Amino acid sequence: MAMSLVNIIRKGKVSRVLFKVAAFAPFQVTVRDALNQAMDEELERDERVFLLGEEVAQYDGAYKVSRGLWKKYGDKRIIDTPISEMGFAGIAVGAAMAGLRPICEFMTFNFSMQAIDQVINSAAKTYYMSAGLQPVPIVFRGPNGASAGVAAQHSQCFAAWYAHCPGLKVVSPWNSEDCRGLLKSAIRDDNPVVFLENELMYGVPFEMSDESQSKDFVIPIGKAKIERAGSHVTLVSHSRYVGHCLDAAAVLAKEGVECEVINLRTIRPMDVESIETSVMKTNHLLTVEGGWPQFGVGAEICARIMEGPAFNYLDAPVTRVTGVDIPMPYAKILEDNSVPQVKDIIFSVKKMLNV
Repeated sequence: MAMSLVNIIRKGKVSRVLFKVAAFAPFQVTVRDALNQAMDEELERDERVFLLGEEVAQYDGAYKVSRGLWKKYGDKRIIDTPISEMGFAGIAVGAAMAGLRPICEFMTFNFSMQAIDQVINSAAKTYYMSAGLQPVPIVFRGPNGASAGVAAQHSQCFAAWYAHCPGLKVVSPWNSEDCRGLLKSAIRDDNPVVFLENELMYGVPFEMSDESQSKDFVIPIGKAKIERAGSHVTLVSHSRYVGHCLDAAAVLAKEGVECEVINLRTIRPMDVESIETSVMKTNHLLTVEGGWPQFGVGAEICARIMEGPAFNYLDAPVTRVTGVDIPMPYAKILEDNSVPQVKDIIFSVKKMLNV
């Protein structure tokens, strides 16, 4: 606690009063509000930026991420669309080709399959096919991955799907700082960016520094962050499961196992150098993701490590913790056993280290 003295004048006499001032508390912002702030500031900064999607305007967004933006910027900048992903994604791509900078919201990325031709064939490939003459500065954003109780057709992770395609940048933030800094970078980028949020994270508050509250704060796309330093094993993850890795690392630390936790932040381009540097220090690697195992993000990391200089530093095979290789069940107990849990990460680390 900080201590302070003040002078108080009472009946012509000056009294000195000692009182306690609470220490400065870090500012907390939910993921939802961080995304809202980022869009608000970029809409204000650049008149070419606009948002379109289902219920983004008058309803303030299905998850209230665009709360207040329609009242502030009006119908021309915040646009409600029909339930027609192929249609409004095509409008957004065309607007980007014409010089605007659209933010195209999918109510969930599961619905982006209705518009995947626009994302892959129209947005991702045009810059290459035009020999660099036609940029497509667009952000496709919305919740990705498993939520809760929405079953097979609304629970898949699209990180590996979109990261497979050259021409796209794919971003998968975890906390409020990630969301704020990376969304601002994505909106300013001249390439199409797929911005994968997580519905279960929207209401979670995180501490944010004064620096990250600046309107000039951006996080470079393609750079991972070490969330926790360690020396025994490297845990690499993205989105919600970074938090799971940190929880597992806290438990393992009590047993003498120090985990280094890497938050990928960006899936494509992937910051392989940061992973390699960590593996050369810890000699062990575990990847964690909510998506399916085959051809997933973890599988790509395994291949890149095997092909690179860090392979000779490994003391054990790389291990993956992933979603189960089935369509998502509806029953809660089955759902819980279909996505990675903290206990799964702890079990895999102990098995890898033989402890």
